[in-house]
Amino acid sequence: MANNYSSSSSSSSSSSSSSAVLCASFNQDNSHFAIGTREGFKIFDAKDGRLCYERSVGAFTIVEMLFSTSLVAIVGAGEQPSLSPRRLCLFNTITGSALREMSFLTSILAVRINRKRLIVVLQDKTYIYDLNSQSILDTIDTVLNNKGLCAFSPNSEGCYLALPASTSKGSVLIYNTIDLQSLCQIDAHRSPLAAMVFSSNGIYLATASEQGTIIRVHLVSQATKSYSFRRGAYPSTIYSLSFGPSIDLPDILVATSSSGSLHIFFLGPLIDEKTRRSNMLLGSVIPASINDAWEPSHHHVVHQVVPAGARSNIMIHNIDKVQSSSKVSALSASVFIITYNGYFRQYSLNCTKLNESSWSLEREYNLLDTVADDPN
Repeated sequence: MANNYSSSSSSSSSSSSSSAVLCASFNQDNSHFAIGTREGFKIFDAKDGRLCYERSVGAFTIVEMLFSTSLVAIVGAGEQPSLSPRRLCLFNTITGSALREMSFLTSILAVRINRKRLIVVLQDKTYIYDLNSQSILDTIDTVLNNKGLCAFSPNSEGCYLALPASTSKGSVLIYNTIDLQSLCQIDAHRSPLAAMVFSSNGIYLATASEQGTIIRVHLVSQATKSYSFRRGAYPSTIYSLSFGPSIDLPDILVATSSSGSLHIFFLGPLIDEKTRRSNMLLGSVIPASINDAWEPSHHHVVHQVVPAGARSNIMIHNIDKVQSSSKVSALSASVFIITYNGYFRQYSLNCTKLNESSWSLEREYNLLDTVADDPN
């Protein structure tokens, strides 16, 4: 597969500003993102907002990229007979043709992909495929999962899949898609799950329940609740979670919710503190409930980032750290947000260990009106 996108050769007019975004996703290395609308789908360069590819053939509810290759997994919304929600198409953006189509008995609710595995989530079943041979490896019978909730590690080594394990509480099944066996089950929340995401290396899993008041970060290998953060006192739907890019331990976690606010959780100090505590004799006798306590000084809020109630997808693009005495004293992050009313926003965030934060909106543009010759 090619390592870059080509511009679409099909003729299409730009989407009208009144069109709705049906789906939005970032690729595995956060270099590109895609949206699906009632007219078709678009792929953008996340760094400069350039429209890389556009195909206008009908409505799509799933568009998932494989890093920056020409392979895209797409699922139609069912508004045209040729775009059935039960049919998955592996599409080549360079040739403009389907590499393979797979049909299922019920609607496809989610698709995830990395360099080794293709994951297809249905209402009560999840299928695991070998990406290269496209042969089926395993089928997981799941609890009722009407929202297609799942998380999949982009890392081919820590190739973990997370699925809901209960409809009455927030339990998570962690499945190793390389060994094809269950790794563990994490009882994350009292209420059913609403959102979850792996860190880029697959070491940590962040979860939120339908209540949305507490966000938890779990160490996957130990099936434990490593850290808990209070988002707020009142319930709010968590739409999206994202860890900061890191080859080791993530520095921050961000979340967007139906309140319209952006929440930043500063993980670095807590990681340092817990590591230091575990190295002390006292750490071995401190109850787990104390280790699980949240610290308000590590939580920053940016209000009115998106319209209240507007669904959104968030991603941390990059992080710059300020070191002081071999420890991180401050960091700045570039955060990308896609809203389902059709806008892309880039925010610059600056946080310190002293609970000081600042932010600025760097750029904003309408994704639905963007055309190839005028990306801004």
